[in-house]
Amino acid sequence: MISEDQFQKELHLIISNAIREDVGDGDHSSLACIPETAKGKAQLLVKDKGVLAGVEFAQQVFHYVDPAVTVEVQLNDGAQVTHGDVAFFVAGSSLSILKAERLVLNAMQRMSAIATKTAHFVKLLEGTGTKILDTRKTTPGIRALEKWGVKIGGGENHRFALYDMIMLKDNHIDFAGGITKAIRLTKEYLAEKEKELKIIVEARNLVEVEEILRSEGIYRILLDNFNYEDTKKAVALIGSRCLTESSGGINEETLRKYAECGVDYISSGALTHSVHNMDLSLKAV
Repeated sequence: MISEDQFQKELHLIISNAIREDVGDGDHSSLACIPETAKGKAQLLVKDKGVLAGVEFAQQVFHYVDPAVTVEVQLNDGAQVTHGDVAFFVAGSSLSILKAERLVLNAMQRMSAIATKTAHFVKLLEGTGTKILDTRKTTPGIRALEKWGVKIGGGENHRFALYDMIMLKDNHIDFAGGITKAIRLTKEYLAEKEKELKIIVEARNLVEVEEILRSEGIYRILLDNFNYEDTKKAVALIGSRCLTESSGGINEETLRKYAECGVDYISSGALTHSVHNMDLSLKAV
């Protein structure tokens, strides 16, 4: 996984690029009718129900736009919220508050939706010992925010990107000429580049699970689109030799059944690619 320093750099890039995209050479709607010296106060109003996420990010956005703006937090990330709750108050330059408003809302609405869905999946897995993972199926440019939302909701992050973990999927295996060859070449590559990256290998059936197990040093086997019975068999075959992960079309109806097969992790792209934004608004007070 990426370091905290790398993560903060990603957040800075998201903020700077989003402000560039949204503000350009100026927020002319605000500049046209509000004096530069005007001061104001606004509240982040919750108009929905779920898990709040993005409060800490909102503070970073306001500070980026104007270090003099103050944020008085009422509800922290991870709080269960309902219609009418106030997440925070923000005070300072009216122009600065308006400049940051849309980025704050866009980010918090999506992060909160992801946190809410993740928390629901975590609840469904209670008592099984299986953990929920996100994927790389994220909105281009804001992956750090969406994976942060998963963490706030109680889930765990899979690899951040292509550079922080090896994941040999079906296409890698087929292009490389088979599972064993792909694993061997990967180990040679890591040794040559002096990199220490965990290796996950995807299996499409039980025969491939058996072949993967003939190679040492595999961190996790991804059981892709397995049915329940084959998942149980795969978990028994693998034992404690490496971790297991189920993936492929798993939804809230089937999630617990796969967990009960004994896998360590279930990964779900739906946590980030299929959510409905939480309704939030920033209102002057």
